[in-house]
Amino acid sequence: MKKQIFTFLLTLTILGSFAQEKNLKNIKQLTFGGDNAEAYFSPNGKSLTLQITNPQFGIQCDQIYMLDLQKENHSPEDLQLISTGLGRTTCSFFMPDGKHILYASTHEGGHACPAPPKSTDGKYLWAIYPEYDIYIADLNGKVVKQLTNEPGYDAEAVVSPDGKKIVFTSTRSGDLELWIMDIDGSNLKQLTNGLGYDGGAFFSHDSKKLVFRSSRPKTTEAIAEYKDLLSKNLVAPTEMEIYTINIDGTNLKQVTHLGKANWAPYFHPSDKKIIFSSNHHSTRGYDFQLFMIDENGENLRQITWESEFNAFPMFSPDGKKLVFSSNRQQSKPRETNVFIADWVETDEEEIVNNNYLKNHISYLSSDELEGRLTGSKGEKKASKYLAKEFKKLGLKPYNKNSFLQEFDYKIRLNPHDSLSVTKNNGTNVIGYIDNNADKTIVIGAHYDHIGRNEHHNSTKPNSYGEIHNGADDNASGVAGVLELARMFSQNKTKENVNYVFALFSGEEDGLIGSKFLAESLKNHFSNVVAMINMDMIGRLNENKSLVVGGVGTSTVFEKIIEKNKPAGFNVTLENTGIGPSDHTSFYLKDIPVLFFFTGTHMDYHKPSDDEEKINYYGVRAIVDYIFRVTNELTNLDTIPFTKTKAEAGKKTPKFKVTLGVMPDYTDYGDGLHIDGVTEGRPADKAGILSGDILTQIGDCTIKEVYGYMECLSKLSAGDEREVTVIRNGKEIKLKVIF
Repeated sequence: MKKQIFTFLLTLTILGSFAQEKNLKNIKQLTFGGDNAEAYFSPNGKSLTLQITNPQFGIQCDQIYMLDLQKENHSPEDLQLISTGLGRTTCSFFMPDGKHILYASTHEGGHACPAPPKSTDGKYLWAIYPEYDIYIADLNGKVVKQLTNEPGYDAEAVVSPDGKKIVFTSTRSGDLELWIMDIDGSNLKQLTNGLGYDGGAFFSHDSKKLVFRSSRPKTTEAIAEYKDLLSKNLVAPTEMEIYTINIDGTNLKQVTHLGKANWAPYFHPSDKKIIFSSNHHSTRGYDFQLFMIDENGENLRQITWESEFNAFPMFSPDGKKLVFSSNRQQSKPRETNVFIADWVETDEEEIVNNNYLKNHISYLSSDELEGRLTGSKGEKKASKYLAKEFKKLGLKPYNKNSFLQEFDYKIRLNPHDSLSVTKNNGTNVIGYIDNNADKTIVIGAHYDHIGRNEHHNSTKPNSYGEIHNGADDNASGVAGVLELARMFSQNKTKENVNYVFALFSGEEDGLIGSKFLAESLKNHFSNVVAMINMDMIGRLNENKSLVVGGVGTSTVFEKIIEKNKPAGFNVTLENTGIGPSDHTSFYLKDIPVLFFFTGTHMDYHKPSDDEEKINYYGVRAIVDYIFRVTNELTNLDTIPFTKTKAEAGKKTPKFKVTLGVMPDYTDYGDGLHIDGVTEGRPADKAGILSGDILTQIGDCTIKEVYGYMECLSKLSAGDEREVTVIRNGKEIKLKVIF
């Protein structure tokens, strides 16, 4: 009966890939219950060796098993014990003949399971059991050879694809280093020498290189802690990066610089990319996903999205399968199982290119363009650059034979003088991909900024004449549009929608350019099903806070936004289609909209919004996020439009006063988090500081930005109120004259 139950469970867990796990198809669960990990293919790809702990079946600590992959369905009875069943084992690997398995075991040092590590300060620890030695066993579990017999830790052994070498980790030199030997255990050589835990090594497919994880402590405190733990046969694997090295010990290179724990690396079949497990993205809790990166450290991309633990990836010898461990589909907490999937190669053109993003932002925010004020020489230079980029990508010009759409408007330069109206002109830059589809999606951002503050939009007092480069606002969004235009125009897929890529001017003067396009859009494309707007996506903070607005403008948006969000991001959803950016113009034409925004900051509308402050990790992740979301929208039959309710009115309520703060638009629920305070304004005079959390104005309670605006709408100039802020966890009351 037990076997039938597991077969039934297996049938339920032959999974189609999750939409965002585009590299994995036909995901299939191979083990059920307990802790199953480090599964590696045999040379012919027909079997796996893995380690299992499962007290329910009498496996009290890790033992090595083999699983035949040629069976259609699997149950626990199919697992064949290879290790002795005594002590603890780790890190098994097939020998070149496929008839023997290499693994490390403590059984010579004692038959009982060695005690697990104990942490006195709550830190996660790995035990480096000195009893581990490396053995070779046949498939019946008989140990035929012991390869190491030195004092200390010898484990993590793997065989080179050409069958000539074994690499392993050892403490025989006094530190955890990589060692290499011939397949018979001879010609032993130390490969690494840097202080730190060098381990988990695997060979490249040509057997010339190794990829491995290393802790490499740098500070005095970290070094002291590492040495202290090592003296107790322990390591804290919380800070590790991925490295490569030649098998002769030359050309050591650090591949990742991500922080936190990057480990379990394995070479892609091309040997030009590396797949690995990482929690670098995580801002709270336990979250390990598989990522891939080029060997030179570029083009990081996420592979898995489901569950909170994915690790130990290995490609099959033919490169067509990926096996990995995950706690997805778990029936009990802390359960880890082995999964196998068909590997689908990524279209290289669909990988967000960091260099392109940086080049676009660097040029658009350079002093040469003088802040890209609408109607200025800098705006004209920018428009020519953008049109050239669209042409280079093979986009079609929206305006007959031109990518440029010119418009005229009037602007009041003195808000206190109703007669001081000046004529101005601007230029939108618009291209499109014609897929001969009956649906169209608009992807846009504004490229204008506030120049030398000629239109008085700066938040810095007395800044007339200073260049406001606007790297975040909004060179970041423009770079995102250009990169998405590249990805969709150069990829191998012909999507079933048309794409309009629109770069607006006149946004800073009142959404002028986007209004002009929205008026004419449906004359060119009758069925515009969505508009996606990027405005300020360049300053992702350490909490990875991202606001996605417009989610309520279609019933299909929320599920897609939630499902595809980048690992570790804290995404705040806002329903309203009305907001202080260009998507509003399209929402008012009954088009569903999405708005991506990383929030305001101390440099907002100041000359200090410069390129060196851009968080390129964040820009890249957000552009990739939008690409995935757009792909899902592309495949929908309909994207129904929904008008958003009263909340839209809260976005820009009528109020006569200002506090002079830059709010964090993320909804934390505990008040308005203040990103910046404008010099000389009421907040600054009252002593409010950046980082404060505003919770109350008078008797008006504030939970988030909408509540803040509602409170302001009840005040008049000259009113004095007591305001309450939380600073460093303490409540402070201050007097403000509005």
